[in-house]
Amino acid sequence: MALPPRKPGRPGWPSPLTGRPASAHASEPEDQFRALNASLLYCPRCRVATPTRERLLLVLPTGNLYEYLCQQCGTSTGSKTEQERSGMLQP
Repeated sequence: MALPPRKPGRPGWPSPLTGRPASAHASEPEDQFRALNASLLYCPRCRVATPTRERLLLVLPTGNLYEYLCQQCGTSTGSKTEQERSGMLQP
């Protein structure tokens, strides 16, 4: 019985940048990126994915709450809470 071919992105598949097999244990998500911002989100009013604007909604003790707005009509398309980073100075 033959095994199915490996798919890219799985452990053991060579990385396109280094040619070495990918590690089974990737580094922590915090090491991979600092902030993730949405560029396109589905707008229920426009009925299509549209560019977004990020607006600071609330400053909370645990982090900042942002709202994503459709650039076409201004409808709220989503939100995110950015956790407070450790190492920042507190007043």
